[in-house]
Amino acid sequence: MSIQTQIKPTSRALDLLEASDRSRDVFEALSLMIERAKLGVGDQLPPEIEIARKLNVGRAKVREALIAWQNMGLVTRNKKAGTRLAAEISSTAIHIPVTLKLEGESLLRTHAVRRPLEIESVRLAARHATEQQARVVRARAAELMAVYEAGEDWRAADKRFHSEIQNATGNPLFEQLIQQIQHAFNEIYEAPFGQPHLGQATIPLHPGLAEAIAAHDEAAATEIMSTILDMVEEEVRKVMRGLHA
Repeated sequence: MSIQTQIKPTSRALDLLEASDRSRDVFEALSLMIERAKLGVGDQLPPEIEIARKLNVGRAKVREALIAWQNMGLVTRNKKAGTRLAAEISSTAIHIPVTLKLEGESLLRTHAVRRPLEIESVRLAARHATEQQARVVRARAAELMAVYEAGEDWRAADKRFHSEIQNATGNPLFEQLIQQIQHAFNEIYEAPFGQPHLGQATIPLHPGLAEAIAAHDEAAATEIMSTILDMVEEEVRKVMRGLHA
């Protein structure tokens, strides 16, 4: 199949869609475009300017969406080959918004990459944390629990807690890599499935993680972190199963 024949059905699908300037609407329109055109991995999308014209949105919005998808591994982009799909985009039920399915799949891919980094970071923190670093990790855990128990938005406190753990590893690359991965996902989905507190059930486990690190108990720290990650993954899968119910 030539590039030209790949683009033609996509263009026809674009004629059927409308998008507003909201990022989520652009993502949804692009997802439906790809699904309706029956594009698969390796197929090429139309040029940005054509997508923008058909969706009646600014070209900058289209570029922003495609760059975000590139960060999540959904597409590849280069000047010579254009933008091509790197992952399947399809829905299993017509009533489920394609974007919600993509959110779940993207989050699980991100989670799989983060998992070994997060586990290794707590292991190294338990091994190398100084007394001062251990006190700060405990303090961050106490702060996180106070915010959580007050029923307030705990996400910033959670980020500070994990940042202190990564800092205690003695290797700044852990924090850089984990933050880059998280930032790439948040470029698209700040609140997956519209649930800003995804993973909230894991918060009560964090003080135990802080104590394990302070006690230099590598086995306990990695076990607790693995449990936290398992719980988050299961919550994502549960939401995805609910979408198909």
